[in-house]
Amino acid sequence: MGSVNVPKLKGILLERGLNVVKLGQMIGYDKSSIYRRLEDSGKSMTVDDANLIIKALKLTKEEAIAIFFSQFVPNFGTTQE
Repeated sequence: MGSVNVPKLKGILLERGLNVVKLGQMIGYDKSSIYRRLEDSGKSMTVDDANLIIKALKLTKEEAIAIFFSQFVPNFGTTQE
């Protein structure tokens, strides 16, 4: 999938009073599975994993892109003249 903005994801979890373990439970992964997927900037995470997280956390389109797809959308969230 590429690089995942893990700090951004963890920040959203924190804002919502959640943690990585609770996220894993929400999407049906055990603790070790969710930690493995987030290692190495989330490079082992799949699009299916991202979709599960997006749905579980009810992420906005902007949040989802910023976390999972910003490397594919150059300058996302910046204004250009």
